[in-house]
Amino acid sequence: MAIRVQAEDFDVGAELAALSDGNPSIGGVASFVGLVRDMSKGDGGGDSVSAMTLEHYPGMTERQLAAIEAEARARWPLDGVLIIHRHGRLLPGDRIVLAACASAHRAAAFEACWFLMDWLKTKAPFWKQEETPAGARWVAAKEDDDQAAERWYKRTP
Repeated sequence: MAIRVQAEDFDVGAELAALSDGNPSIGGVASFVGLVRDMSKGDGGGDSVSAMTLEHYPGMTERQLAAIEAEARARWPLDGVLIIHRHGRLLPGDRIVLAACASAHRAAAFEACWFLMDWLKTKAPFWKQEETPAGARWVAAKEDDDQAAERWYKRTP
């Protein structure tokens, strides 16, 4: 299990190399890197964003990420899973999250990674505040994120 919640940036290449290092049965690694946008997607409808602050509850956050990882492992034959999620004040272009899945087969790696991101968006206890020209505002949950996560309730691989 590789779950980290941290303020520090991460090296995507080094993290992905470490995920599969020494395991020749891995046939593929699928990954997703989330970045801070300079425009809001939410209720502000395209407002400029100069920074985003992510808050979380230490301990509770790691437990929830471990539960999400365990669900992915129960659904797909995975040889490795990595979730790194940052907190603190981040600027546009900064990395927020890395989710990666390693498996003997690409389909399992791709689907599990997609699942991780859908569930991280809806189940991980992070709170985001955007800094905009109109001031700071909390980012509300988005209906399209909930709809994306809903499909995983209806299917198993």
